[in-house]
Amino acid sequence: MAIPISYNLRNLAVRKTTTIMTALGIGLTVSVLLAASAMTEGLRLAFESSGHPLHVLVTRKGSTSELSSNFARSVYNDLRHKPGIARGADGEPMASLELVQVINLPSVESPDGMNVTLRGLLPVGLQMREDMKLKAGRWFSQGRRELVVGDSIAKRYPAARLGGKLTFGRGDWEIVGVFESPQMARNSEILADLNQTAGDFGRPEVLSSALLRAADEVALRALINDLSFDQRLNVDARTEKEHFAEQTSSGDLIRFLGTFVALIMGVGSCFAAMNTMYAAVARRSKEIGTLRVLGFSRAAILGSFFIESILLALAGGMLGILLVLPLNGLTTGLGSNSTFAEIAFQLRVTPATMMSGMVFATVLGAAGGLLPAFSAARKQILSALRQL
Repeated sequence: MAIPISYNLRNLAVRKTTTIMTALGIGLTVSVLLAASAMTEGLRLAFESSGHPLHVLVTRKGSTSELSSNFARSVYNDLRHKPGIARGADGEPMASLELVQVINLPSVESPDGMNVTLRGLLPVGLQMREDMKLKAGRWFSQGRRELVVGDSIAKRYPAARLGGKLTFGRGDWEIVGVFESPQMARNSEILADLNQTAGDFGRPEVLSSALLRAADEVALRALINDLSFDQRLNVDARTEKEHFAEQTSSGDLIRFLGTFVALIMGVGSCFAAMNTMYAAVARRSKEIGTLRVLGFSRAAILGSFFIESILLALAGGMLGILLVLPLNGLTTGLGSNSTFAEIAFQLRVTPATMMSGMVFATVLGAAGGLLPAFSAARKQILSALRQL
């Protein structure tokens, strides 16, 4: 015969001070784990949702990113007429030659400045990014020092707002527009005219990459294979989605550190739960003896105290979720390992993240409650009844 769970709930309510303190310790541990998970999940969703399914990114063979790629203009002229590349309304290939540079801007969070991505591109590059919509102002003009900044950049960097000026390269650049995109990674870029950018940075012939749009999914794979095995071009080709997915490694360190800290705190929380349950066993010796007299088995008592520890941990897990929920949707930034520039993204506390927190709390409760439960089950009836 099992002991009713209402018995455990009543005992937790009676010992409300120790219950609250232990649940708070577990809750703080869970919140640390969930905060790290929210950051990595937000970063993953930001990158996975970015990139056009038919876009192919082409860089110099052996380069690890666009920033380190020395992509010759002559190579672009050779590959832009490859079969399988889609054509625009004007009949021209949808192929954009691009230059990626990093500039430093002071932000509210980092007055000393953070690296942000500057992308110089051709007009066709804007056409290929049809998901980007102007939020304010206008697009930049060719041949002029004009910039259009992503919405995340405009929000996080006071100097990068509409009507402002940024100084880099060989002069001042005027911000003439702000754009927004459902693809979070794009919102962390500053866009400018390719030729003007290349001239200012002294790279008229050696740029960074080419972005191509395949005619369809079949042509996409054929185009990637054609480019990758063309020894004359000496380039690497991959889908734009694969390129963004590779950058999720930026969150690996955060996940590792968050998990490491949570595990250390988890050990402390586990001992706190164990101490709470041992104290409960000591105070309730007569109750344990009475339960045995009433016919409850050792297994029933073990199960009851074990369940009580789990319930205590679940309360802590729910508290941890409540502590971290306000972070959901909060915009922050993280430096990318491949671009060395900040990527803005939103923290995401998903149902899967919350479930992992509850599982973690349950494990802590199980680890902390098992030994006290055994201690309660092993008590002899007469010795338990004699204790005050």
